[in-house]
Amino acid sequence: MKQFILSLLFLLTIYGSTTAQEEIQLYKNGPKESNGITEVEAKDKNNFVTNITDARMYAYIAPKDIATGAAVVICPGGGYAGISVEKEGFTIAKWFNKFGISAFVLYYRMPNGHSQIPLTDAQTAFQIIHDNAGKWNINKSKIGIIGFSAGGHLASTVGTHFTNKVNRPSFLILCYPVVTMNKEITHQGSRVNLLGENPSEALVKLYSNEFQVTKKTPPTFIVHSIDDKAVPIINSENMLQSLQRMNVPAELHKYDVGGHGFGMRVRGLPEDKWPDLLMTWLKANKLIN
Repeated sequence: MKQFILSLLFLLTIYGSTTAQEEIQLYKNGPKESNGITEVEAKDKNNFVTNITDARMYAYIAPKDIATGAAVVICPGGGYAGISVEKEGFTIAKWFNKFGISAFVLYYRMPNGHSQIPLTDAQTAFQIIHDNAGKWNINKSKIGIIGFSAGGHLASTVGTHFTNKVNRPSFLILCYPVVTMNKEITHQGSRVNLLGENPSEALVKLYSNEFQVTKKTPPTFIVHSIDDKAVPIINSENMLQSLQRMNVPAELHKYDVGGHGFGMRVRGLPEDKWPDLLMTWLKANKLIN
C-alpha cells in the first residue's frame, strides 16, 4: 500500500510538471503575414523544432509565494532555422522560476527570409504579457528578454527596435549572441535565414544591432566564450562597445573555454558560473527583489 501511494504521488508529480505550463497562441485568428514555410513543424530527438509557422509561447508563471513580479521572454537559438526548446527554453524557464521570475518560452516563427517576422512575434508576446500582467502577478516595469545564439539576435533586436513602452524590454540578457549581420563576422546561416541570400546594405545595417543601440536601450548582460567557433565573440564585444558609448549599463562575461551553445549545462568549466553572475546582476540593477 505504501509503495502504491508513493508511486501515485510520483505520477501526479510528473503529470503536474508536464501540464502546468499554459500554451498561449500569439495570434488567435492567425498572423497577418506568412513566412512562406509549407513543411509541417517537426521536432527531432534533441528537441530541436523546425518549420515553425504557429507562433506561440509557453508560460511558466512563478508561484505566488515567491513571485518577484519580474518576468522574462526566452528566445531559444537555432540559426533562425529552428529552436532548441529544451536546452535554451524550458530548462531556462524552470531556472528563472526558482527565483520567483515568471518565464515565457517563445516559439517564434522562422523568418525564411522574412526579416520582420521574428521581431513581430516577440513584440506580440510582450503585448500579451503586459495585457495579462495583473492576472500573472507581473510588474509591467520588470519584463525582460533573454536570447541564445540566433535567439540572442532576436533579443538584441527587441532591445534596439522597440516602438513603445510596452514592447521595450526592461533588461536584455544575451548568451553567445549573433548581433551583427556583417557577413565577415556573423553566423552565416542566421544571416541567410533572416535576410535572404542577397540582402541590401540597408537591411544588413538595420539588423546589425550594434548600430541600433541608443541611450534608451535597456541594461544588458552578455555572456560569450572566446573559443566560440560558431558565433565569433566580436559580436558581443562590438555590442558592449556600443552600449558603453551610449552609457547603457552593461556587462560582458568572457570565458576562455566553453564553445557555443552551452546553455546552463554544468560541465566543470568556469563558464558554469554565469547564471550566478546573472542573478547577482539582476539584483544589483534592482530588476528583481
